[in-house]
Amino acid sequence: MKRKIILIAALLLLGVAAFLAVRGFQSKPTEHTHSSEKQLYTCGMHPQIVQDKPGDCPICGMKLQPVRKQPSAAQPASSNGERKIKYYKSTMRLGEISETPRQDSMGMDMVPVYEDEAEETATIAIDPATIQTMGVRFGEVTTGPLRRAVRTVGVVDFDETALTDITTKFKGWIEKLFVDATGREVKKGEPLFETYSPEVYNAELEYVSLTRSGNAPLAKTTLERLELLDVPGSHVEKLTESGKASRVITMVSPANGVVIEKNAVAGMMFEPGMNLYRLADLSIVWIKAQIYEQDMPFVQLGQEARARIASLPGEAFVGRVTYVYPTLDPKTRTAQVRMEFHNPGLRLKPGMFATVELESELTPSAILVPESAVLRSGETTTVFVALDGGKFDPRKITIGQRDSSGKYQVLHGLSAGERVVTSAQFMLDSESQLREAIQKMLNPSVPPPPSAAEAHAAMAPNPAPEQPAEALSTFVCPMPEHGNVEYEHGGKCPICNMTLIPGRATALPASTPTPTPTSSTHAPGNH
Repeated sequence: MKRKIILIAALLLLGVAAFLAVRGFQSKPTEHTHSSEKQLYTCGMHPQIVQDKPGDCPICGMKLQPVRKQPSAAQPASSNGERKIKYYKSTMRLGEISETPRQDSMGMDMVPVYEDEAEETATIAIDPATIQTMGVRFGEVTTGPLRRAVRTVGVVDFDETALTDITTKFKGWIEKLFVDATGREVKKGEPLFETYSPEVYNAELEYVSLTRSGNAPLAKTTLERLELLDVPGSHVEKLTESGKASRVITMVSPANGVVIEKNAVAGMMFEPGMNLYRLADLSIVWIKAQIYEQDMPFVQLGQEARARIASLPGEAFVGRVTYVYPTLDPKTRTAQVRMEFHNPGLRLKPGMFATVELESELTPSAILVPESAVLRSGETTTVFVALDGGKFDPRKITIGQRDSSGKYQVLHGLSAGERVVTSAQFMLDSESQLREAIQKMLNPSVPPPPSAAEAHAAMAPNPAPEQPAEALSTFVCPMPEHGNVEYEHGGKCPICNMTLIPGRATALPASTPTPTPTSSTHAPGNH
């Protein structure tokens, strides 16, 4: 009986010991995981600087601050509990990916990238209370017409096609002026001045003599000569009706207009072709404006133009673009545009300044994003798309023209209805750079997710495997201006004397075996 009790007690003790052993074994990986997490340090001014120990920023000298640890998101799994593979990538060549498991171009097995890993490197998760404290505001990506208004300053000018010069084809003397002042408005057929011309007077006397002698053909030739001298038709008609020569000729205005230039003076002698008056019809005027070179694509012939004059507040004049001059001023980088406006009441006076607005519709339907949401860094344009649960996706986009309402046309990267961050996105951008720097430090051999162009190129048929290349560590200056220069050894930057930091690893070209010479020998030391 005692032996049975001792046996039962021994079995119970063994069971308790086994339970405790299994429980302790299960808890060790968790403890190891927490202990293996490194405390990282970064600079508040330069988030790309990340170290695993305290120190000073090599760029600005500020003390590095510890990076706040964020709880990692739960890893999504499929229905059978396995993680879903998004694609396979090469650990040796940046950007080489595949949808199926295979070897890369260097003969190495490609490793899987899971969906949760791909999203973790890009998406930023921020606590809702922190979002409110940062003052993050949002805007919506919309669809609508892309309109662009070009505003410039122009000057009212004469219509060059409505200018008239008053000249004669004969020599004479002005005996009397009817229009004796510049700025006077005249009508077509209105007398301008009286003149005496010996040439015209002698032709009239000749006509009278030939008519009286019955020589009709020569008389007709004389009348034609008077018409070729541009003697007014009313004067010639009076000559044929009365049969008497007139000593003076009354010159009349050939068009309506305003006298803008007057050279005629009573008693003066004039030669053929001398400009005595210049008339301008101001019922239609031109406005010439200067358009900047980058705005020229938005100006077209026939486009509506609106002009406003400072002395006529609250009134807008509507005209059309009639000509775009084919040359560009090399000093101001502007081109001249001519617009035509009706001028009832002659209120638009040549020489006035006008504010001109030209509006054109580039496309009737475009995807538009607020200008305040766009972050530009060199050739990269980024916006932060707001996701559910306080997450933000830094997304690279391609933008087109900017419209008059302060929105950019989105050519690629966004869809209508998405929410984007319009304020405090610079803080999110710093967080995004910090996340990227941490990922590079913790796993420097794993490249970031490739772009669509790189992925498309990587899907091409695989070339013949190459010989694996040896990796060479390089060093760069922490200053962004000098970061494009790589050095093989550490030390000081020769430009700014700052300490060089490790850069990315580059591959050395594979060495090719040198054929052994058979017929010649080399002295020692010669290579």
